[in-house]
Amino acid sequence: MDLTSLYYFQELSKDLNMTRTAQRLYISQQTLSNHIQRLEQYYGVQLLYRKPALALTCAGEFVLSFAQVMGKEERNLMDILSDIEHQERGTLRVGASMVRGTHFFPRIIPAFYRRYPRVEVRYVDGLSLGLERQVADGELDFAVVLSGTYSPELVAQELLRDPIYLCVPDGLLQQHYSPQEVRDIKRRSAEGAVLSDFARLPFILMSNRLGGRIQNIFAREKIQPQVIFSAPSTAQTLPLIAKGLAASYCTHMNLVAGRGQLDSHVNIFPLWDQGAPVEHPLSLLRHRQRYLTHFAKYFMELLFQTADSFETTPVRWIVGESDGVEKPVEKV
Repeated sequence: MDLTSLYYFQELSKDLNMTRTAQRLYISQQTLSNHIQRLEQYYGVQLLYRKPALALTCAGEFVLSFAQVMGKEERNLMDILSDIEHQERGTLRVGASMVRGTHFFPRIIPAFYRRYPRVEVRYVDGLSLGLERQVADGELDFAVVLSGTYSPELVAQELLRDPIYLCVPDGLLQQHYSPQEVRDIKRRSAEGAVLSDFARLPFILMSNRLGGRIQNIFAREKIQPQVIFSAPSTAQTLPLIAKGLAASYCTHMNLVAGRGQLDSHVNIFPLWDQGAPVEHPLSLLRHRQRYLTHFAKYFMELLFQTADSFETTPVRWIVGESDGVEKPVEKV
């Protein structure tokens, strides 16, 4: 038994396909098969069913758990020794959704590279549930995920509470409401917009978790929105809001990152529900037993600094009633 064979077995368990795993690891199928056979001979058990399709045996499940623990411990050991020897080299594996990775990492990597030029950062794109599993299995050092309830082996530190804003083209508002109604809606929405005030407008929705929350608010308010377009993310929705086609919603972080996409003819109202602001809280998730190197701690520090910069950048505004000039509203 050796660590390489355990690693190959662990990787094979993800695909359960010899050809795919061998290609991904840049080794031959014969080499991969030899390592699996070596493990089976060492432990004296069958680790895989070969037919009708490749699958883990009961013994294979236990060996996989052992391989995952060994992988975590070896990585911890290598990082500890690196710190002891002041090598400041290694690999940092960080997960986030594509949108959050796009917003966070371009702001972090330049400063991180200047201090730790010999550390490779490997970014993994994924959704929160999948990233949680990868952190738990030791495949990721940490991940930016939606806040939630996690197993005791994981540590979640709140990164930011990302407020949600309602984005309403001013011309659209004037098409569907009288001048007095427009003034009243803007006055009420300056500190907290509710969806019931905008029930006459066409909407653009997102088919993600935030979109599900907004749909729930509509349902609770007994509103059937006129949906003209649905999309996975703000990358598709913001350009359509800018064209004045419909109202939609956006996180504070996405508005900060996409400054310039929405001009002064779009009202930006903080969205409220049941008397409280609607937020999309994010956490930094890591394994409780994962050793944190100096460079990992520095990367986390940069993450929190970047999150703070998003939170402190104002984005809300209300279009002027007469001059159409963007008027920022102070954050509360």
